[in-house]
Amino acid sequence: MNKVYPDAKSALDGLLKDGIMIMSGGFGLCGIAETLSDAIRDSGVKGLTVVSNNAGVDGIGLSRLLETRQIKKMISSYVGENKLFAQQYLAGELELEFNPQGTLAERIRAGGAGIPAFFTKTGVGTLIAEGKEVKEFDGQKYIMERGLFADLAIVHAWKGDTAGNLVYRKTARNFNPMMATAAKVTVAEVEHLVPAGEIDPDHIHTPGIFVKRIIEVGTAKKRIEFRNTRPRPAA
Repeated sequence: MNKVYPDAKSALDGLLKDGIMIMSGGFGLCGIAETLSDAIRDSGVKGLTVVSNNAGVDGIGLSRLLETRQIKKMISSYVGENKLFAQQYLAGELELEFNPQGTLAERIRAGGAGIPAFFTKTGVGTLIAEGKEVKEFDGQKYIMERGLFADLAIVHAWKGDTAGNLVYRKTARNFNPMMATAAKVTVAEVEHLVPAGEIDPDHIHTPGIFVKRIIEVGTAKKRIEFRNTRPRPAA
């Protein structure tokens, strides 16, 4: 099966429908599938539930889908750098399911492993626990969290081969590996595409069996999520 597609639009052809759940890899602006998320925006699909650690920053990545009101619900752990996200949520225009970051990671990992639910101490006795089943193990209370499994996952990798094997570079190895396992179809964008067999098997982070489609996007832009500077000293 040929997994390599010429561009993001063709790689997503037949996968996008109104109301689906999409997992989008990345952390802040590191390792985000920006080319694929822009193609989702251009498709006009709407009513989306998006699972992502955050929604990027204004004007970049998933935030562009918020601009066009294509996202109905976000399942995230942090949204502090996105003013548009906050505005839509506070105005009641966007649903938000907040998760502690570790819980979100485990919900995705569990979904990819075929685990429908698990128990965790994180959030016991807080708003996080409202409406969730609580059980006691060894004298300690735990809340039940559901695993997550999406219709589509979009991930960004540093290198990939034509068989779909992926290698992530440094911090970009964040939510991407977990999300690649936790969807019906995973589409990967890679900076460097090489022939099958060229990547050392010991260096592969995501085996190609999880990746159905792949595109080459070239070297990713090195964006700064939050620029913090200080005045230059007087001469």
